[in-house]
Amino acid sequence: MNFPSLYEELFYQALRIRLVEEKVIELYPSDKIQSPVHLSIGQEAVAVGTCHSLQSTDLLFCSYRSHAFYLAKGGDLRQMFAELYGKATGCCQGKGGSMHLAAPEVGLMGASAVVASTIPHAVGAALAAQYLRKDQVIVAAFGDGAMDEGVYHESLNFAALHKLPMIFLFENNSLAVHSWVEARHSFSTLEHARSYGLPAVHVANGYDFLRVHEAFLAIVTEVRKNRSPHLIEIQTFRYKEHVGVGEDYDAGYRTYKELEDWQAKDPLILNQELVAKYRSAILSEIDDAVQFAETSPWPGREHLLEDVI
Repeated sequence: MNFPSLYEELFYQALRIRLVEEKVIELYPSDKIQSPVHLSIGQEAVAVGTCHSLQSTDLLFCSYRSHAFYLAKGGDLRQMFAELYGKATGCCQGKGGSMHLAAPEVGLMGASAVVASTIPHAVGAALAAQYLRKDQVIVAAFGDGAMDEGVYHESLNFAALHKLPMIFLFENNSLAVHSWVEARHSFSTLEHARSYGLPAVHVANGYDFLRVHEAFLAIVTEVRKNRSPHLIEIQTFRYKEHVGVGEDYDAGYRTYKELEDWQAKDPLILNQELVAKYRSAILSEIDDAVQFAETSPWPGREHLLEDVI
């Protein structure tokens, strides 16, 4: 599809992610989706603004909140819905579900339900890229909860020590489930990364596709040139509950006003002209993907131990 501007292309990609997840919300009560889901509604600009600067040969490792990164990196929508349904035609043959999406053919190397566990995998891939002299940028995408884990700190140290061609992409929605970052971190994210020698950048307006893209593109360009690690922190806000398809503003740990403040700046809400322009085509694509999942076969018993090492 040809777009008249970069903004419109990023808008389309973000709208596609939101409409996909709104379909997930619609389907979830039917129990056709065979795993818990962690939605990226409100955080779409982070995925589309960063992945646009990556090539298919660049590798991205992400967390269980993976729908947005999977789609932004180029993962197949039919295979995604089939995976959510637990069908054999899913991107992981129905064995992974929402929290373990993967599309290695486009460089999405996998998500994991274990907090912070894909960060060292990304570091290992960056070490391999360096050793094999591959022209690759490796990205580890994670939330603030991952920074509570020791492996995050070890990974920063190792990547800096060995000057690996990777980017630590910190998608900061300020919450680990219900716990605010201020209650868990005694350190500054940026200063902590800089103490290991990593250049570190903060993007406050994580709803702005172009600002995210501009900041990330500058880092990707630098990493391709100098083959050394960087960190970028992008402030964002998740609209839905930590896990599931509902809202949790009655839980007492955050207020509805905080949501309204972010929605007041959300392009997918403000620009209804572009929403109307692309909504119908995206919904048709989603309906096709859901129908594919509905009619796909279940994995058989004979496939139970395939890919198990």
